[in-house]
Amino acid sequence: MSKEILLVVEAVSNEKDVPKQVIFEAVEIALASAAKRRFEDDALIRVSIDQRTGDYKTYRQWHIVEDQDYSAPASELTVDDVEEQNLNVALGDIYEEEVESEAFGRIAAQTAKQVIVQKVREAERAKMVARYSEKMGKLVHGQVKKVTRDSLIIDLGENAEATLPKDQLIARETFRMNDRVRALLMEIREDNRGSQLILSRNSPDFMIELFRLEVPEIAEEVIDIRGASRDPGLRAKIAVKTNDRRIDPIGACVGMRGARVQAVSNEMNGERVDIVLWDDNPAQLVINAMAPAEVDSIVIDEDAHSMDVAVKSDNLAQAIGRNGQNVRLASALTGWALNVMTSEDAEAKQQEESQKLIDLFVNGLDIDDDLAIQMVEEGFTSLEEVAYVPMEEMLDIDGFDEDLVNELRSRAKEALLNQALQAEEQLDGAKPASDLLEMEGMDNHLALVLASKGVTTMEDLAEQSVDELLDIEGMTEERAGKLILTARAPWFAESE
Repeated sequence: MSKEILLVVEAVSNEKDVPKQVIFEAVEIALASAAKRRFEDDALIRVSIDQRTGDYKTYRQWHIVEDQDYSAPASELTVDDVEEQNLNVALGDIYEEEVESEAFGRIAAQTAKQVIVQKVREAERAKMVARYSEKMGKLVHGQVKKVTRDSLIIDLGENAEATLPKDQLIARETFRMNDRVRALLMEIREDNRGSQLILSRNSPDFMIELFRLEVPEIAEEVIDIRGASRDPGLRAKIAVKTNDRRIDPIGACVGMRGARVQAVSNEMNGERVDIVLWDDNPAQLVINAMAPAEVDSIVIDEDAHSMDVAVKSDNLAQAIGRNGQNVRLASALTGWALNVMTSEDAEAKQQEESQKLIDLFVNGLDIDDDLAIQMVEEGFTSLEEVAYVPMEEMLDIDGFDEDLVNELRSRAKEALLNQALQAEEQLDGAKPASDLLEMEGMDNHLALVLASKGVTTMEDLAEQSVDELLDIEGMTEERAGKLILTARAPWFAESE
């Protein structure tokens, strides 16, 4: 029997290219399972094989527990039992004694086979994961092995398989059995079936890796890809920058007679690719990204992280693109929210906003329209700026002297104080309910602010959205989300 075990381990290890240790563990589990049939269901059995000789021994085990924790007679001994039997073990130890071993017969061999198959699968999967973890975010090649309702199973070779979900395919593309596939290794997912390689063909990174493959200057890091966005199967944008001024990054990516970009487009099912020049200036980057549309002007809102992009009226449709495609891709590429409008609309909007600021200064500072217009033209946008901007900057304005500046600053501070007092009065009149006040994550001031907005109970808060809370000063998206989830907790408790 000892020699037979060694022969089995040697043969399976060589056939499956799995370490002998894995096969020995499988045989030990099989022998322990066979021996366990002679004992209670809960009995703990361990088999130890001498990997040099093939000899093995079988042990029955018991956990040493406190008397009050004793619940499994077949696998536990109490501290009192240990003292009565004079056993040399302590609380928390495992006591074991040798029992008769099962022969490595038909049943044990059958069990061992099942365990070995499982262990081999696990070992092969672990090797596959280790091999492909180095290729994460890179292109892989394979052949369609199976087509299911939700995904394609791709044979990558060397006993490695990957899943290409159908929602990761490019629009309108289809694959059949045995078709060759190139895709991006997007994720190694762990689930009940073990580790799975998940592929993608509609990720922007897939396009980036295709350009890296087709354009040597990108692979050699002479050209950097700084961003990419896609409407898979239809259109894409990619922003590039050169590290060598002698090289035109757009020309290099397009290639001779468009060969390089055409190769990428063909792989992406004919997807049209716009290659734009990266610029560290956000406004210039947006102008580049809006191509082929020409931009007339841009107004940047740093606080909202957005830009108003003005174009000529006859260029508006091209700037927006079909179903908003061009502006959507440009926004994703640049990371800015883009509001595209005609130059006439932009001018009207700017005049409207300027008029609001003029009215703010006229009413808040009690000044005439001319002075208010001058302040708006100088870039003032709030009473806070008037009150606290350094005096030297205001004195640089044409026609401003020290007396005028001091008076404007004084009036601005007084107006801000009056606003604060009015806000406090609103808060004082607000009466939040006790459940809102006592809710986890809530403080008195925030409860008063919420009550002033009509949110007086946990139920009211539960019905709010994150966006509705973000206009509260100092509120973050994360905190708003946690507060709303806490307020909704009773809903989930009731449903359970």
